[in-house]
Amino acid sequence: MLAACAALLYGAAAVWAGAGGWFRGLTGELTARPLSDPWVLAGAAVAAVLGLWLLVLALTPGLRNWLPLMAPGDGPNATSAYLDRGGAALLLRDAALRVPGAGRVRVRVGRRRVRARVDVRFRDPREVRGEVADVLREQVDALGLARTPRIAVRARRLA
Repeated sequence: MLAACAALLYGAAAVWAGAGGWFRGLTGELTARPLSDPWVLAGAAVAAVLGLWLLVLALTPGLRNWLPLMAPGDGPNATSAYLDRGGAALLLRDAALRVPGAGRVRVRVGRRRVRARVDVRFRDPREVRGEVADVLREQVDALGLARTPRIAVRARRLA
């Protein structure tokens, strides 16, 4: 994206300076083609998709891969701390694996929800699911997140 913007800026500056043969050739080609030409339509579609993507990026909040932690105090000297979602998922997965009967655990951490899938090796899957949910709640509380996410646990017995 940066390279395309730099090329357009260079081309515009070259035309303004009296050079810019390739840019003049490109603009001459574009003005000579009808709007129903497939190349013009494809270029317009690419420009529209890039524009929509830039709008989506502009409207979404930053630091999407980070979970904010509770600030120790308010005021001008308050610090902000964040936890990586992948790191939080690993901590929660390790906590869930300590539950007896939990075989393989996959944890996905979102901004508002923690989803865990547990493969149960032995014991009743409902009991394991309840214990995993309790362990995950304790671990999420220990993480000190600014907003406590909902916890959803799915358990299935391995065949």
